[in-house]
Amino acid sequence: MPVAPLVVQKFGGSSLADADRIRRVARRIARERTAGADLVVVVSAMGDTTDELLGLAAAITDTPDERELDMLLATGEHQSATLVSMALHALGVAAISLSGPQAGITTDSRHGKARIASIEPERIRREIAGGKVVIVAGFQGRTGSADGGATDATVSDITTLGRGGSDTTAVALAARLGADRCQIFTDVRGIYTADPRLAPEARQLSIIGYEEMLELAHQGAQVMQTRAVELGWVNDVVIEVLSSFEDAPGTVIKEDPLVEQRNKVRGLAHDRNVAKITLVEVPDRPGVAAHVFEPLAEAGINVDMIVQNVGHGGATDLSFTIPQVELATAKRILDPIARELGFREMTTDSSVAKVSIVGAGIQNAPGYAARMFHALADAGVNIEMISTSEIRITTIIAEDALETAVQALHRAFELERPESAAIEAASASSPTGTAAAR
Repeated sequence: MPVAPLVVQKFGGSSLADADRIRRVARRIARERTAGADLVVVVSAMGDTTDELLGLAAAITDTPDERELDMLLATGEHQSATLVSMALHALGVAAISLSGPQAGITTDSRHGKARIASIEPERIRREIAGGKVVIVAGFQGRTGSADGGATDATVSDITTLGRGGSDTTAVALAARLGADRCQIFTDVRGIYTADPRLAPEARQLSIIGYEEMLELAHQGAQVMQTRAVELGWVNDVVIEVLSSFEDAPGTVIKEDPLVEQRNKVRGLAHDRNVAKITLVEVPDRPGVAAHVFEPLAEAGINVDMIVQNVGHGGATDLSFTIPQVELATAKRILDPIARELGFREMTTDSSVAKVSIVGAGIQNAPGYAARMFHALADAGVNIEMISTSEIRITTIIAEDALETAVQALHRAFELERPESAAIEAASASSPTGTAAAR
């Protein structure tokens, strides 16, 4: 008797925003189950539940305890998991909901930004063997011992994985269970060459490589969470991004054997959650940069782009970007350091945005940086900072010029043009394509 394929599916908050949408998701799951697949379904909190819970916490205190905040936020996914399970019961489908800890997910102890340390999925396997669809609350786990192993549940604490953590839960479970497919259902059809809300001519990609997707996610594309893409890449999990609102082909994230034959620029990413800090006339001597950035790192603030001018007269200017939501914390940390080290002043700007072009090999092909800068100049967009990697060129610009910049770059790199049908056909039939995946 053939073994049923194991499929891990994840449904985001917009897919579960109300009772009608939950029933729709349940019907989709039931169809997949009827087709013969074993299913593990990871769910996010309903709609804006997480933001509403954060708002409630903020109404109580400006500084909520991190442990208690994780206990609160985890309830959002618990609600979704139980309601989806109930909806499946109503359709006659055997199902059971599990919290992250019940699913065997163990994390480190960083509340709000925990990382998965291990997964012991015996309970999941047992429920699948019993003929049930397993619904797992995403975004959460429980603390483990110092070596990453599980500890007694009576002395462990609930943790959350940070924004987008349900994607991470799904991909991690797919890797640990050896799933045949990992499907991420969201409110868009897949990955686009740019955000269609800014570039109406943006085109859906049928396939994108892990490295390119990782850069797009890191630079602001919100369809996939960065850590989920990393886990997929490391564990060779083929990920399919699909719409939960329509039956349409999605985008496959996997190793792309034909990457060299494609357009060097695959897509654009943008990010409005950016703030720029400039330290003016910083003493130009060894150890100063470490003295600035170490406290930010200890506070969990991610510093992105860094530009230091050539020193003159024993001083230099140092500019860098951080998430806009971390600006107040960063200023509080840097104020005493500025006085200690003797900066002339510290300036901040939260009215900036980041826009990037991403594509494998663009740094090995001449002219892409020049074309990008020329397109922005022709559109009247001033560049404040520049950063590059092997597959990315990023600029910091004024936030109010973002839409103009995205549209100009999309036209400049002709991203609206479909890629060769021959390339798409060859990619779909390759040994690493979805039909043969895992």
